[in-house]
Amino acid sequence: MSRILVCDDSAFMRMMLKKLLTDKGHEIVAEAGDGKQAVQLYRQHKPDLVTMDITMPIMDGIEAVKHIHEEDPLARIIMVTAIGQRSIITDAIKAGASSFIVKPFEPEQVEETVNKVLAG
Repeated sequence: MSRILVCDDSAFMRMMLKKLLTDKGHEIVAEAGDGKQAVQLYRQHKPDLVTMDITMPIMDGIEAVKHIHEEDPLARIIMVTAIGQRSIITDAIKAGASSFIVKPFEPEQVEETVNKVLAG
C-alpha cells in the first residue's frame, strides 16, 4: 500500500482523487489546499507519492515541486493539470515532476500513472 499526499485547491478534486486512490488500496496520509501547505505536509509525512495540482493560490504546483525536490531529489510527484497546459507540463517535468494526469481524468488513467511512477 502506498502513502499518498493529495494537493489541490479544489476540495471536490481532492475528494475525487482520494476516493479513487483509496478504492485502489492506497492510503491518503494528508491533503493540501495550496503548494506551501504541500511542502510542509511532505516534510511531515514523507509520502511515497504526491498528486500536485498546478494552478493554486499562495504557491503554485511547480514552485512546490521545486521546493520538495530540493529537499528530496527522489520525491515522486504526479502533476494534475487541465487540458491545454502542455507548456506548463514541460516546466513541471523540468522542476522534478515524475509524470502528469490531465483533468478531467479517467480512473484507469490515474491508477496506471500512479503504478508506473511508484514502480519507478
